[in-house]
Amino acid sequence: MNALVARAELIEDAGAAAGDDQFFRSRPFLEAEGVTHTLRIESEGGELLAPLVVREIEDTGERDAISPYGYPGLAGSIESLDPAAIDFSGTGLVSVFIRHTLGPSPLAGASERNVVQIADPELPPKSRPSDRRQVRRNLEAGYVLALVPGAETSAEQRAGFLDVYEQTMRRTDAAPHYFFGAAYFDRILEAERTWLALATAPDGSLAAASIAAASDGYLHYYLSGSADSHLADAPMKSVVTRLVEHSAEIGLPLNLGGGIAPGDALEEFKRGFANRRLPWLTSELICDAEAYAQLSAGREADGFFPAYRA
Repeated sequence: MNALVARAELIEDAGAAAGDDQFFRSRPFLEAEGVTHTLRIESEGGELLAPLVVREIEDTGERDAISPYGYPGLAGSIESLDPAAIDFSGTGLVSVFIRHTLGPSPLAGASERNVVQIADPELPPKSRPSDRRQVRRNLEAGYVLALVPGAETSAEQRAGFLDVYEQTMRRTDAAPHYFFGAAYFDRILEAERTWLALATAPDGSLAAASIAAASDGYLHYYLSGSADSHLADAPMKSVVTRLVEHSAEIGLPLNLGGGIAPGDALEEFKRGFANRRLPWLTSELICDAEAYAQLSAGREADGFFPAYRA
C-alpha cells in the first residue's frame, strides 16, 4: 500500500483558485459551466488545482465531482503524482472525474479516453482532394467566410450559431446536456482568444459555424454546427479549412477533437484535415472506496465512471 504523501481539499470558490488566462480555466468559461469548487492537491513538491462541478448523488446524501467540459486539466507545479498517494478524505467526495489538458497527465495511471486529431502547422499540411474541391466550389458559388473575435461577435451572429448548433444536436440525437443555451455561448465568447468562424451561404443564411478557443498551447475546435438546409454543400469543410489557416497564423496546432466512437463518421471527417494524433487522458479518482463500492454494487458500468451513474 502506498504511503500518503499528498492531501486533497475542496474549496468552495466557483473555481477561482484554479482559474487563469487559459480558456478552459478562464472566468467566463468556468461561470458558463457552472463550476462550484476547486480541488487542491498539496504535497511537498507543490500543488495541483482543478476546477470542479460538485454534484449531489441522488437519494444518498453523498456528493461527487466532475471537471467542466473540454480540457481544463490540473494546473500547478507537480509533474507526476500517484493518486493512490493522495489523501482524499478531506474532500467529502465519493469520486472525481478529471478531464486533462492535451499532453502528459500530472496524475499517474491516467486513462486514454479518446484520440484527438491535430492539424499542426509545423508539419506538412494534409487535406483530401475531395475536401479541397468542395471548399473551392463553395467559394465559387458565393459562400462567404468570416472569423470574428468572440468579444466582437454580434447578437445576430451568436443567435445564428445557436440555431445551427441546435439543428446539429437534434440531427444527431444528442443528449439534453449538450443543449447549452444562448447564455452559455454569450458568456464563453467573452473570454480572450476566442473566435466565431462563420460560413454564410449565397442566400445570406448561416450555413455553418464553429467556436474556436486558444488554451494550453492549442487552438481548439470547440463546438460547431451546420444548418440542415445546407448539408449538401458540406459548409463545415469550409469552416475547418479557415480554422486550419488561423491556427497557422497564430502559431498553434489546431485540436479538432475526436469522434463519438473510434472510427465513426465524425472522426473520419476530422482525420481528413489532421496530420497527427494525440491521446486525450482522463483520471477516475475514487475518494471514498467504501461508499463507491456500496453505490456501485450490481451496476453494469461498461467502462463508464463513476459506475454508480452508469
